Amino acid sequence: MKFTTPQPPTRGVLFVHSAPSAMLPHVEWAVANVLGDRADLAWVKQPAENGTYRAELSWQAPAGTAAAIASSLRGWEQLRFEVTEEPTSTTEGCRYSYTPTLGLQHAMVGLHGDILIPEDRIKAIRAKAASGEVDLDTALDALLGVRWDAELEPFRHAGEGAPVRWLHQVV
Repeated sequence: MKFTTPQPPTRGVLFVHSAPSAMLPHVEWAVANVLGDRADLAWVKQPAENGTYRAELSWQAPAGTAAAIASSLRGWEQLRFEVTEEPTSTTEGCRYSYTPTLGLQHAMVGLHGDILIPEDRIKAIRAKAASGEVDLDTALDALLGVRWDAELEPFRHAGEGAPVRWLHQVV
């Protein structure tokens, strides 16, 4: 018999920054498959890239759902998205950012929205920087997701005022 510890509930938001029209039903299906409920996203034109659409979906589900959503959407060409998850009493918050050119980036996020970098990762890049293997600023920028933020920023601003819909996971 397999025993699993139930994850505490949390909330999050999926931001699909850009997707071509042919991909929209596939994105909805993938998200619905993770959440266990229909995912009717309110798609609006994305002015930052002609021929693409954007949508936002707020959700409530067990911790770890953001990772499952990101895993279901990663690797899709022409798709840009971010999915966030709020921290719980037993888990850190997180943000996954994806672009076709950069791939998937994951960051732990604290209670106030700051990116948290674990001590062991900082020690590792300091050691690599000391040996000349990496540049410290470049390594820190990678941990902070600076390149992902730069690529996604025009798509974030283009989506201001877009509707947000709440979706609850079916238990």
